[in-house]
Amino acid sequence: MSLLQRIFGESKARAALAPLYNAIVAAGRDPAWYRAGVPDTLDGRFDMIAALTALVLLRLEAEGEAAREASVRLTETFIDDMDSSLRQLGIGDYVVGKHVGRMMSALGGRLGAFRDAEDGLGGAVRRNIFHDAPPSEQAVATVAARLESFRDRLAAELPKP
Repeated sequence: MSLLQRIFGESKARAALAPLYNAIVAAGRDPAWYRAGVPDTLDGRFDMIAALTALVLLRLEAEGEAAREASVRLTETFIDDMDSSLRQLGIGDYVVGKHVGRMMSALGGRLGAFRDAEDGLGGAVRRNIFHDAPPSEQAVATVAARLESFRDRLAAELPKP
């Protein structure tokens, strides 16, 4: 396979996942998250997009090898979006990589927290979305319930083979 075929083949594979990623971003921007208590800030919006992306990646992970490429491409799309967003905010080239690295670490943290959550997502939400200052137990419970509902809809829409 030539270099051009690999490059354009990857572009097509990524383009096929654009509607999925766009739906994740749209869901992360839903005002209901912010009415529920998620901070309506750049960090709060990142937290929601990362949380929803993590849940989709976990669903793809459940498919095993069949969804591995889609998982990689979705992660690459997330990285590209975060890189682009940082540049639009005026973050310079010298530190964009460091910021993107922290964002990837945050995404990985959510993957681990959500994967390990046994009794619902409340604890993971408290640590990964509200961090050290949850506005209330009700806010944590509401956001956790909405994320659990999202996770359950993913499972229903994409049943395991």
